[in-house]
Amino acid sequence: MKNLKLGLILFILFVFQNSYTQDWANLERFKKENEMLLESDSTQQRIVFMGNSITEGWLNFRPEFFKDKPYINRGISGQTTPQMLLRFRQDVINLKPSVVVILAGINDIAGNTGPSTIEMIMDNLISMSELATANNIKVVFCSVLPANDFPWRPGLEPAIKVIKLNALLQSYVKKHNLVYVDYFSAMVDDSMGLKQELGSDGVHPNALGYSIMEPLVKKGIKIALDKN
Repeated sequence: MKNLKLGLILFILFVFQNSYTQDWANLERFKKENEMLLESDSTQQRIVFMGNSITEGWLNFRPEFFKDKPYINRGISGQTTPQMLLRFRQDVINLKPSVVVILAGINDIAGNTGPSTIEMIMDNLISMSELATANNIKVVFCSVLPANDFPWRPGLEPAIKVIKLNALLQSYVKKHNLVYVDYFSAMVDDSMGLKQELGSDGVHPNALGYSIMEPLVKKGIKIALDKN
């Protein structure tokens, strides 16, 4: 009986892992929504938000921010930059937006899909930027939000890595005349983490956190749209 239970558990784990690896980048997630958008007659300047759970969660905490705007949320919880890069063409380029807002990197630092260096993260972010630029899409890069620990992987001490990644990202943006939205400075506490009142777990913003982010990104989008 014990061997039967163990075999069943191993089979379930195998099926789960196999189904996950078949769509590692979660390409199916927005497939139908994308098809509907491409079939619509809308002439509005689309703005795609590419990201992870921080972007996805925006819809839950502050749905009014996206309502009656040409804002398209393409955040997927837990994702890292290599996953986003794999789905960048279908979830961003194919939608023909005027601007893409990219907020990514914290899950790479957490090692969600394996070990990753700051340089590897930057390579993926740069690739997304180059793909967007080649397709006449303006790029808005957002700083990674402050974090000094991960509730799902405690003890990694990510604060310094976040600061280093943001510095490299800001330097790249300046060099290539892109737009940089600095959430970090507006949301960091004295310990280089997320201010307690802006989130419940030290990583993800709450409604108040998003309300601070919104005017910053709206300004960044306007700057991007105004660029020649």
